[in-house]
Amino acid sequence: MNQTRLPQILGQSPEITHILRTLPMIALSDASVLISGETGTGKELIALTLHEQSRRRDHELVTINCAALPTDEVEIDLFGRCDADGNVTFRGRLLAAQGSTVFLDEVDALPLSVQAKVLRFLEAGECQLQGSHRLHVADARIVAATSADLPAEVKAGRFRADLYYRLQVVPIDLPPLRARAEDIALLLKHYLREFAGNNGPVRLSREAEQCLQGYAWPGNIRELENFCQRLTLLNAGQLIQLEQLPLEMRGESAAQAHQFKLPPSGIDLAQVELDLIEQALEMAAGNRSKAARLLGISRDTLLYRMQKYHLSS
Repeated sequence: MNQTRLPQILGQSPEITHILRTLPMIALSDASVLISGETGTGKELIALTLHEQSRRRDHELVTINCAALPTDEVEIDLFGRCDADGNVTFRGRLLAAQGSTVFLDEVDALPLSVQAKVLRFLEAGECQLQGSHRLHVADARIVAATSADLPAEVKAGRFRADLYYRLQVVPIDLPPLRARAEDIALLLKHYLREFAGNNGPVRLSREAEQCLQGYAWPGNIRELENFCQRLTLLNAGQLIQLEQLPLEMRGESAAQAHQFKLPPSGIDLAQVELDLIEQALEMAAGNRSKAARLLGISRDTLLYRMQKYHLSS
């Protein structure tokens, strides 16, 4: 039996709390899942968690990075090959995933030439092997992930619409770290403690912590984790002051702090929020996922605020 010890998914923000609450229910199903989110938001960890909480956990998760598939032999790599007599001489990764979960990472990079066959595998578990007209069947669940705007890829003709809709039977939209600022302090403390080992953990002054909470973290949790590891290696057991933080982190925090100025007459905050949501929806041509990214919030948060202001599109 696979005894993988899962890294903990940390967070207290409403978006993460909702995802954590629904993961066990999703894991019990065999429905395909599409995990969307920026690079570094934890898509692979979500996929691994779904697998380890499923009935397929006794088998190892099969991870396929679609961006790294061999250009000339994609079909063979995914499905396999037969000889002239129809005997399987090479089992592709999908065929070999019998009884397990397949994680299609960066699924937007899947070549258009094989998307129809992947769709057929999703629908019926059927693999068409090179050199054979006979269909081979495998029982495997598909979990896919992307940091791309798949609806835009569909519109551009680079991704099949039918495959997109078949993948996202259950969509999971991971928010960027900047949209869950309340989780940043929790994550910093966790990783600084984890990387400390037998040494005293690095501590952050109040000013340094506030600065890091205001930083945009373009690399999301992966960037925060790497930052904590670097901080621990170079400053074991020390108290980090604001001026010791990287200049780009301090600079962005300062820029954000002075980006908006409250006029002496005050503002109608609800009206400002409503105007920004309407502008984002207009810029995104009604695409709610894109509008949410423009606002730096998750799609669920955007939908909640649209309901709050009775916006239908």
